[in-house]
Amino acid sequence: MAGRLDGRVALVSGALRGIGHAIAQCLVADGATTIITDLDAPDSQTVTDILAAMPNARYLRLDATEEAAWQAARDTIEADHGRLDILVNNVGADLTGKVQDIELASWRRLMTLNMDTVFLGTKTFQPMLARTGATTPYGSSIVNISSIMGLVGMGEVSAYNASKGAVRLFTKSNALEFADAGVPIRVNSVHPGFVDTPLLRKGMERWAERDGTVTAQELIEQMAETTPVKRLAQPMEIGKVVAFLASDDASYMTGSEVVVDGGWTAR
Repeated sequence: MAGRLDGRVALVSGALRGIGHAIAQCLVADGATTIITDLDAPDSQTVTDILAAMPNARYLRLDATEEAAWQAARDTIEADHGRLDILVNNVGADLTGKVQDIELASWRRLMTLNMDTVFLGTKTFQPMLARTGATTPYGSSIVNISSIMGLVGMGEVSAYNASKGAVRLFTKSNALEFADAGVPIRVNSVHPGFVDTPLLRKGMERWAERDGTVTAQELIEQMAETTPVKRLAQPMEIGKVVAFLASDDASYMTGSEVVVDGGWTAR
């Protein structure tokens, strides 16, 4: 049975763990040759195990905060595949705390990881995506991973709110820029709610340590309880949405923000 992404080439940044790994799995399952990027060494056990489980995946080490690294990845993909159909900007980190306690260096690091990486990926691959998009029925696809925290505010999450809100509007601006110029690239953002990933669990551990009155597990249980469906999402539930946006099934979608949050922002 043919996959809806057969013959297409995808790149997912930050894809060895969590949501990024699930996205890569879903793209591979739909037939895309998927380039997984992250900071691990190519010969690491993690990379070896993941590639063994995903025969149609490749790995490129990529420091997504460095423009030269993006350019090198572009040159490699051009030489090896001659095209890129799908770019998923997934690299990200979290930062919580009272605004008066956030150090400027921590703020800047978060913006670099959550926003600069999206900008650099888009800037670097726009020409290749445009060229490839002209050869496919509904163009190439960029999917930027934002968050429900890019839509609504929350106390002690101001830095993360700001970074993910920036991803949301950067997505919309690029979608309009490309559509108005006739550039065949669709650009959409995905806004996960609370997803059970190592990043979330580490973030809750830091929050619990700072608070001193609650455990990380209690915080996670509170998240589930305040979500209408009464549970956290699994990474694959985000990956399947990204695979949809990357495919021709989402042919009339650009500039959209797709919320995957178990109803949390519907209240």
